[in-house]
Amino acid sequence: MHEDIFHFKQFTINQDRCAMKVGTDGVLLGAWVKVNGAKKILDIGTGTGLIALMLAQKSQAIIDAIDIDKDAFEQAKKNAADSKWKNRIHVFHSSLQEFAETFQNKYDLIVSNPPFFESAFKAGTEARNIARHTDETLNFEDLICGVNKLLLPDGKFNVILPFKEGNCFIEKSKSGNLFVQKLTRVKTKSDKQEKRLMIEFGFQKTNPVEDDIVIQEEDLSFTEEYIELTNDYYPGLKNPS
Repeated sequence: MHEDIFHFKQFTINQDRCAMKVGTDGVLLGAWVKVNGAKKILDIGTGTGLIALMLAQKSQAIIDAIDIDKDAFEQAKKNAADSKWKNRIHVFHSSLQEFAETFQNKYDLIVSNPPFFESAFKAGTEARNIARHTDETLNFEDLICGVNKLLLPDGKFNVILPFKEGNCFIEKSKSGNLFVQKLTRVKTKSDKQEKRLMIEFGFQKTNPVEDDIVIQEEDLSFTEEYIELTNDYYPGLKNPS
């Protein structure tokens, strides 16, 4: 999934300048998020602009997308400009901290496929480290603080994280009055441990809706639930008969 150009059904992602390429996490989150008539959406750490474009495809919202990395910002801006939703997607070269202090916008929906390895071995390029490690530019506390400043009272915040980091984030979010509304556990196969958590937060305390999604069958074909979730985006994903 790491070609320099990735073609989806309704848009194309160029990713030769981005440290973090199109991957399963971003596609899962973009497909999973419910826009529910949102008028203003913020994509934090947009990278290639993938999630912003996915949400533009299934909404009529104005979408702001931010990234601290200059190459990612320029690539996302170009990908958005080349899409049919170019008038609704605005890309900013900014950290979340700076954006939250500078802009007065409030959002119905905020999404993020954030850096997530809080204390992991760091390898590869500086840009990739920034994209993958919270202590480089965006820790969980800063993310929670930024969401608090930018999310409308009845808005929703959606995020995807590895299982361990996701549970840590859930606990930390309570101090920011963000509470789980919906939680989906992601497994690569049914007999494997949960690999990721997709979590929807809101400011209201409630009993969260919880479910699971499995990506692959034992024969490595895609599950019907994964195909159904991502069918609006992936071309030709259906398993052979």
